[in-house]
Amino acid sequence: MRIIAGTFRSRQLKSLKGLTLRPTSDRLRETLFNVLQDRIADSRFVDVFAGTGTIGIEAISRGAKEVVFIENHRPAAELIRKNLELLEIRSGLRVLPIDALRGLQKLATEQSANSSAFDIIFLDPPYAAAHEYEQILEFLGGAALLNPGGLVIAEHRRSFDLPEAQGRLHAVRILQQGDASLTFYTSGPREIGHSE
Repeated sequence: MRIIAGTFRSRQLKSLKGLTLRPTSDRLRETLFNVLQDRIADSRFVDVFAGTGTIGIEAISRGAKEVVFIENHRPAAELIRKNLELLEIRSGLRVLPIDALRGLQKLATEQSANSSAFDIIFLDPPYAAAHEYEQILEFLGGAALLNPGGLVIAEHRRSFDLPEAQGRLHAVRILQQGDASLTFYTSGPREIGHSE
């Protein structure tokens, strides 16, 4: 796996052998960050079900000021830390080795205690875990974790439809590539073009 663009462009990342992680493909990651390019600089970003951390590390490479990685599987959380060390990234990051819902609840509690809200929350649960999508989107639809106009982006199997709305979130765009889809939600304006 390699970083596509930014400060750490073309740097290789370590992955876990023998583990059934499904990293976001380079092509889909490039498509995602092409859409987000005007929003990444100085953003606060959450990589949920972070796996090897490639999405969050790509965000750091492209100028995100803070990235939180939430990954319940301990070896994967350790791998994220190793990849960050390999790139000598020491600030603007947190690795939470807890399950996705608890991690988001923790961030929501901190946010309500005067921490800033987030700009982008990326979700990539195991494709087969339909309940994970439902549970996390339901929580995010009721929590105040996003800045106005912020995005929740869910990667999912193309054949699996996510709800058009969940609480205060509403879908504004779906990108499809191969067997995968990215559904973009916002609680702000219905357009996700350039940042204000």
